[in-house]
Amino acid sequence: MGILDNKKVIIIGDRDGIPGEAIKECVETVNTAEVVFASTECFV
Repeated sequence: MGILDNKKVIIIGDRDGIPGEAIKECVETVNTAEVVFASTECFV
């Protein structure tokens, strides 16, 4: 059992760091995890 099993996930990525879509692709490898929101923001 992993840390993301049966969890709903909110992802906020960083434009100059790791984009939200890249994190989302990784989270989606866990079949029981559900991404409910994913975004990439610019923190200035």
